[in-house]
Amino acid sequence: MLEKLRELQKNSYVPLTGFRTAAIVVMKDGKSFPGVNVENPSFRDGLCAEQNAIAAACSAGYGKGDFRLLYVITDGETVSTPCFLCRQVIHEVFSEDASVICYNTKGDIRTFTVADLCPYPFDAKDLS
Repeated sequence: MLEKLRELQKNSYVPLTGFRTAAIVVMKDGKSFPGVNVENPSFRDGLCAEQNAIAAACSAGYGKGDFRLLYVITDGETVSTPCFLCRQVIHEVFSEDASVICYNTKGDIRTFTVADLCPYPFDAKDLS
């Protein structure tokens, strides 16, 4: 998976920071969907790789309960985790015991569960 992520990472659109991120979601039926980060000068409107991959799966008809794994790779020396906006989206469609596998470009790896990354999620029950 690491080599697929490294190759996908080349497709990131990062004219401002040069910080490339790629993600691949794997569905319970084995199908996978890629995503890369896309920057623009209004940083808040940028698109994260994780959100792009999840949106691609949802666009293909998948929904909550269909997601099995998330792989993420980022530039840098440390193994980064998904941002908090991505964590919210991840929590929405993945089960709490699903794995999020994070790499840096050197191949270092850290694995988390969704519950590890989102210990106090905001979800539908908070809206009542």
